[in-house]
Amino acid sequence: MSILPEKLRRRSSRYWLPVATVLGLLAVASSPASAHHAFAAEYDANMHLDLIGVITKARWTNPHSWLYFDVRDASGKLVNWGVEFGAPNALSGRGLTKADLQPGTAVHIVGYRSKSGLNYGYAVAITLGDGRTFRVGGAQDAPTAAVVPSRPPAGGIVSN
Repeated sequence: MSILPEKLRRRSSRYWLPVATVLGLLAVASSPASAHHAFAAEYDANMHLDLIGVITKARWTNPHSWLYFDVRDASGKLVNWGVEFGAPNALSGRGLTKADLQPGTAVHIVGYRSKSGLNYGYAVAITLGDGRTFRVGGAQDAPTAAVVPSRPPAGGIVSN
């Protein structure tokens, strides 16, 4: 026996199902989107980066971490570069911590340059001065063809 009055019982299947469906669709539509910019929107898979430098700053932030480092250009001038890494949680899961990215640390970065041609790019891998290498990219559509650096960076000597 139902607690609902006869009038509501007759309406329940006819009215409550559409109402529940609309409420469910609204809940799904209002949830945060998981959309993400694509690698190809900002970076060029044909422009490889292979840089050795010294860290100036690390931004350990979501959704992407960033590393900034000084590199000597062909004329010997110091140029600051920035490279995008994956999310901090993903980096920590691979064994890389913010403590590993202190200013003054020598690094070797392999990845891809920005389409704009400016001094930033997408890092696939990093080798620290102590020889440890980590995969640092996080974009699902990024190419994996970049060679992981095999040589640790030497002192403050930098090149590109």
